[in-house]
Amino acid sequence: MPSGKALLEHRLASRDAAVEELGAGRIGRRASPLSRASRWWLFVLPPVLALVGLSLALEVWLRLYDVATYLVPRPSLVFGRLAGDIGFFLHHGGITLGESLAGFGLGSLVAFTGAVVMAYSRVMERTLFPLAVVVKVTPIVAVAPLFVIWFGFGSFPKILIAGLITFFPVLVNAMVGLRAVNAETLDFFRSLNASRTEVFLKLRLPSSLPYLFAAFRIALPLSVIGAVVGEWFSGDRGLGSVIIVAHSNLDTPTLFAAIIVLAVIGIGLTIAAWYAESRLLFWHESSITT
Repeated sequence: MPSGKALLEHRLASRDAAVEELGAGRIGRRASPLSRASRWWLFVLPPVLALVGLSLALEVWLRLYDVATYLVPRPSLVFGRLAGDIGFFLHHGGITLGESLAGFGLGSLVAFTGAVVMAYSRVMERTLFPLAVVVKVTPIVAVAPLFVIWFGFGSFPKILIAGLITFFPVLVNAMVGLRAVNAETLDFFRSLNASRTEVFLKLRLPSSLPYLFAAFRIALPLSVIGAVVGEWFSGDRGLGSVIIVAHSNLDTPTLFAAIIVLAVIGIGLTIAAWYAESRLLFWHESSITT
């Protein structure tokens, strides 16, 4: 008669085989490249057309009423400024993107570590979760100047601010995901004397992945906001500093061009998170398909 460990390994191997078969079936049924391109166009084209229509209407209205540029710039001036100095905006946008991703990685790592600790200990949850709520409700704009005083004018305070703003959504979703395990499956693991490490790696962690990716879709755009807020108070690099300087000089075309680049970065990060989820979590029924 097989031992408990052998039975557990057999059940897990069967589950993995079923997942691979499901993935192979989905890959086999995957639409042709032309079909996928058509779906992407159906996803991208409506907002692009809406943006073009809104820009044309705004251009006509601003020209008709001769609105001053320092109040609201015409879209033609904004896109002209963006296209005329694209290298400038790509340079500063790349800096902001790097700080955002570094802050997102740092905040997610700390949040997931804290979630693991709190998921396994109710005492630690009652001790640490109120502190996490304090971090959540503290205004980032109030903390950013302190970080600049403490850590200087380099990239580090901006990374910390981006990590701080992404910390809470990842923490909460990771806690929920780590505890959202099937009770019968958990009892089965325990009946076979599976170690905590085995339960975590083979049950709790896979169950938490859909919740983590949901948090990532929220936290990635938030990390961009955190990096920009940090750039308002330190240094002369990044789109946040571009916005502050343009605002001081009443250079609204540059200000709006920087906002457009920030919007593109945020949308791109969100789409990247969706794409990664659809590819990595194909076995989950609520995963996003493309």
